[in-house]
Amino acid sequence: MPATAIALQPGSSLQEYQIEQTLGVGGFGLTYLATDSNLNLKVAIKEYLPGQLAMRALDGSVVDLRMRVNQPVRAGELAIVAEGKTKRLYAAKGNPDLVTVVAKDDITAGDGAKHDVIPDKGRFATATTCNVFRLLKACGIPVAFNGQDSATSFYAPKCEMLPYEVVARREAHGSYLKRNPHLTKGHLFPRLVVEFYLKTKDKNWKGKPLVADDPLMIFKDGDAQIQLFNPAKPLLGAEPFLVLQANEVLANNDEWKIFPAMRRIARDVFLVLEKAWQLEGGTLVDLKVEFGTDTKGNLLLADVVDNDSWRVLENGHYIDKQVYRDGGALSEVAEKYRQVAETTARFQVPAQRIILWRGSATDDTETFSKLLGDLKDMMQVVTCSVHKEPVLGIATLQKMTQEVPDSVMIAFIGRSNGAGPTLSAATTIPVITVPASAKDFPEDVWSSLRTPSAVPVMTVMEPSNAVLAALNILAARNPKLYMRLRGDIENRTINVLPI
Repeated sequence: MPATAIALQPGSSLQEYQIEQTLGVGGFGLTYLATDSNLNLKVAIKEYLPGQLAMRALDGSVVDLRMRVNQPVRAGELAIVAEGKTKRLYAAKGNPDLVTVVAKDDITAGDGAKHDVIPDKGRFATATTCNVFRLLKACGIPVAFNGQDSATSFYAPKCEMLPYEVVARREAHGSYLKRNPHLTKGHLFPRLVVEFYLKTKDKNWKGKPLVADDPLMIFKDGDAQIQLFNPAKPLLGAEPFLVLQANEVLANNDEWKIFPAMRRIARDVFLVLEKAWQLEGGTLVDLKVEFGTDTKGNLLLADVVDNDSWRVLENGHYIDKQVYRDGGALSEVAEKYRQVAETTARFQVPAQRIILWRGSATDDTETFSKLLGDLKDMMQVVTCSVHKEPVLGIATLQKMTQEVPDSVMIAFIGRSNGAGPTLSAATTIPVITVPASAKDFPEDVWSSLRTPSAVPVMTVMEPSNAVLAALNILAARNPKLYMRLRGDIENRTINVLPI
């Protein structure tokens, strides 16, 4: 039975606890916000559900994947939909809208010129893909993934695959240097470079001969022509080896509309994984993804994202398929794939919170809710005068940080008189004070600026900047927030050097 989203749904009950929302999803489990019905208190609940060992089925039950390791799809049991160098796709029994993606132990390089079989590679690749797809789904990215089926397979929506490879690059490596020899290896792009390649086979595209497979596509969205370039030759000053009319590439006239979406999704996927790898001590330098449309016409990130799909550096050394391309021993390659599978199991969206502290109900917090937009569920408003009820205030602060330690506070307090600094001195979480009455009483700001030692409060006058500062602090540990905030920066960033 295929797995659905692994989180328990809001309203679910666990003994005396009622689930309200999912706070975080990681490789080892999930964190929920719940209500203790006996004590009428908000609590955080951690569910141990490691993706490599277990999954949740459609009926809500937990399936032990270890019991299914030795149950691969048997030849003739299900129809093969498609087969590639490293995987097979089977029709899912009883559901025409699903397929089962089964990983093989094969590894190839040089467009199949180099080929080996590594025991357990399929298991490591499946674990990596499932870990990555769970994280991407938790970040709101449309992914062709319904859940893990066995140690070497997962369920996915049946998709019509689009004939494009989309590559996002933070650094110049591999074939990019062949096309741009004026750059040095590792050249950093402040703005992600996103490229499209036309997926071809046998140096042929719809009867037209090609000088190389998977040529680089150069075009502007909506152009009538698409220029194809040799992906292994210098690009500067080169002429396209073939110019195709748009209708010779695109399946229909509306296909142009999805290119901006593919570019945006590829960028978002990279940013999520960039931060996830940073948190584990790795550096994601480039990433290849593919797309498809499901039976309802939805554009989805499809295929797989495993150790064949990216270049990742750890302490300056590759831990991905590049080790195999460079001639590394198969035992070394296998160890890298195992390491990556274990590392990606720790990828997660953490449980975080913005505490908006106000001194009284007259301090209007609606501005902050509007600024947060669809992230407003991260915010919890506390109304408590630290001056009038200091004991209650400190106790409330301690309780909230105990529930969700990874929090940031915005102290929005009229007649501030040191309330924000007082809270800052009593906690280890960052505190940003926004003097609510500073426009009418400018002198109030001094109690937030002139503070004694051991009071690390930050003062921000504009609510919008305070919200952004809080999100930036949390984004340092949150791939989903990093994607949002870094994406905004990418939109206004340019690469100075020619790319």
